[in-house]
Amino acid sequence: MGPTPLLETVGDTPLVELRRIVPPGSARVFLKLEGANPTGSMKDRMALAVVDRALADGRLTPEGGLVEYTGGSTGTSLAFVCAARGVPATFVSSDAFSREKRDQMRAFGAAVEEIPSEGGRTTPTLIQAMIARADELAAAPGAFYADQFRNPDAAGGYEGLAREVFDGTGGWVDVFVQSVGTAQCLKGVGTALRRSRPEIGIVAVEPAESPVLSGGAAGPHHIEGVGPGFVPPMWSPDLADSVETVSTAEASAMCRRLAREEGLFGGTSTGANVVAALREAARLGPDRMVVTLMCDSGLKYLSTNLYRGETRSGDWRG
Repeated sequence: MGPTPLLETVGDTPLVELRRIVPPGSARVFLKLEGANPTGSMKDRMALAVVDRALADGRLTPEGGLVEYTGGSTGTSLAFVCAARGVPATFVSSDAFSREKRDQMRAFGAAVEEIPSEGGRTTPTLIQAMIARADELAAAPGAFYADQFRNPDAAGGYEGLAREVFDGTGGWVDVFVQSVGTAQCLKGVGTALRRSRPEIGIVAVEPAESPVLSGGAAGPHHIEGVGPGFVPPMWSPDLADSVETVSTAEASAMCRRLAREEGLFGGTSTGANVVAALREAARLGPDRMVVTLMCDSGLKYLSTNLYRGETRSGDWRG
């Protein structure tokens, strides 16, 4: 048996059960460790699908290159796949997102333009400015626009994750919980899960400061990679049975609890997912099963305030 080709290492991530933070009387809660993907993010799945399908049908060529706007994880994953496939990539990002993500894109050889943010916050104005600049770059002759919010290949890249969840739980998963950025992951996983088990519950998660899916107003927040401040084009109300709102403070506190109490090191979207999953688990009660995602690795957030200020006793000073 020979070595595994690099891009075949995407997917088949571990599924672990939370042992210490789930209260008695709740359903069991499982976390898919997407940080185990090559770049430390679930976005490796969509990047592989988007790049390879575009190469296959000629939309993407090594001469034209790829263009995308990104909070960082999508860009890092696309840069990784493009490097492996020998395709140049250019990304539009911002200082609102962690330094690690922007540095990782550049490490893979990508060009990165940064749009200044308002105090390091994710806002609708920032996202629209990033999209507008990416639109300009994508107008260059031969450029392929990955367009993560609209590209249907992205949702297809997550269908394998649904199979892994179903197989890993023996088909007994009752509720799947996932935070919404582009809505591509929720669409790809939720649709595939319901094909296997139509009665499965699907719960979407968004920032409490920007509850647009819940009918509220857009606002700034610090949960990276989700809550763009507008309803994503791939979103439709039938994708989820309910929408849970989680604040930046709740998501961040849960990240720190996961690290200290479970040994699981993730980013703020992971914290939001687990907060919502614990709510669902409490509603369901014993003998049921909730699955959510550790979207990426906490190593992507060490330059942010997320894990700064810990004392030896575990108190938080941030």
